[in-house]
Amino acid sequence: QVRLVESGGGLVQAGGSLRLSCAASGSIFRINAMGWYRQAPGKQRELVATITSGGSPNYADSVKGQFTISRDNARNTVYLRMNSLKSEDTAVYYCNADLMRYLNSGPVNYWGQGTQVTVSS
Repeated sequence: QVRLVESGGGLVQAGGSLRLSCAASGSIFRINAMGWYRQAPGKQRELVATITSGGSPNYADSVKGQFTISRDNARNTVYLRMNSLKSEDTAVYYCNADLMRYLNSGPVNYWGQGTQVTVSS
C-alpha cells in the first residue's frame, strides 16, 4: 500500500505563513511528479503547484511569488511554503504524487487525505 500523509495545516492570520508537508510511504520504487492542490468550499479542486523529480516547479498564476514548492527525494516528501496568506487561500490542501510502485509497473496517481488551511482576516 501507498500512503500520502499531509501535515502543517491550521489557522493563521492574514499575512502569516504556513509550511505544509506531505510524506509518501509504502511500497514505492520511484516518485515522479509531486504536487499540491486545493479545494475551497463550493469550488472545484484546483492546482496549486507541482514539482518534478528533478526539482522543476510549476505554479498556478494565483500563487506565483507567494508559495514555494520543494521536495526531499530521500524522504519522499514534498513541501509547500505559503507566505503572505490571504483569506482566499482558505481551503483543504491535498497532496498528490505520480509514482511507480515497482520497476516494471506503470505510474499511478495517489492523493493524500487533505489538510485544512484557514486564513482569518
